Amino acid sequence: MLQPYYQNKLLEAGCDEAGRGCLSGPVCAAAVILPKKFYHPLLNDSKTLKESVREELRGVILKEALAYGIAMVDHEEIDRINILKASIKAMHLAIDAMALKPKYLIIDGNRFTPYPKIPHSCIIKGDSLYASIAAASVLAKTTRDQYMMELHHQFPQYGWNKNKGYGTLSHRKGIAEFGPSPFHRKSFKLLNNASLSLFENL
Repeated sequence: MLQPYYQNKLLEAGCDEAGRGCLSGPVCAAAVILPKKFYHPLLNDSKTLKESVREELRGVILKEALAYGIAMVDHEEIDRINILKASIKAMHLAIDAMALKPKYLIIDGNRFTPYPKIPHSCIIKGDSLYASIAAASVLAKTTRDQYMMELHHQFPQYGWNKNKGYGTLSHRKGIAEFGPSPFHRKSFKLLNNASLSLFENL
């Protein structure tokens, strides 16, 4: 069962990202402050949930959260600053977008750059331990998935409606056959021993 909070003295937001390991598209992050008594029996790490459950939870979280923020950093900036810095930047932007600012942050994972004047704790697998991080993972995942679905209509050859930009076999076959799209991450190895030449004509 998810814990309602990490500490009980300061107003706390959970933060998580989605899309860090993808070959294409942005990285998306969310920050969420939940009521201390918030509970939903289906809430968990978004990666473990069916798409229909994530969408149901998204509506509940948006309605019941005390505050939330969602932000994306695009593929071009990922290539410029690297995926770790881009993921942390997306989290900072998500916190910036919150109407109610938290006094404490709990971050999924083990790396974070301190947000100005707000203390934080990094928690490995925090999205399976704390409700606010799980809620953030749901908002980040559903927001990014919706964006990749929109891109899929422009570039159906990569199967983004199913793989959402992750490096599945069908996605890599699409890259091998059609070359990379303008939304692929040039700094990522898209195909074994073949990715660099694909970008020569972009």
